[in-house]
Amino acid sequence: MMSRASRLLGWLILAAITAATIAPIGYRPVSAMPVSIERFSAFAALAFLLCLGYPRHRWQVLLLTAAAAGALEALQLLEPTRHGRVADFLVKVVGCGCGAAASLAAGLVWPRLVARGEA
Repeated sequence: MMSRASRLLGWLILAAITAATIAPIGYRPVSAMPVSIERFSAFAALAFLLCLGYPRHRWQVLLLTAAAAGALEALQLLEPTRHGRVADFLVKVVGCGCGAAASLAAGLVWPRLVARGEA
């Protein structure tokens, strides 16, 4: 069940990231956080959820999420009000790596907590 929910949420986050990334800048959601933190957090959450949803395919998920980051940065070049940058791509890739690593850690710790009755 958790795997199914993680998969669904992961794909929904990818859809939301895609919409926010390739839409004209006026439609971009605004928050009080710096944009680099937003980028990092979005891709960390994406990789975390998809790695939880597909635990036997973590490397493939990491490659998929990094490729999605690159593709979305490239697609921004097609929208006149947006700009794709290598620095933005790198922030997103680091987020992917951290999210994938966090899912690995969660996958190692969670079963032990459940076995002890602490979760």
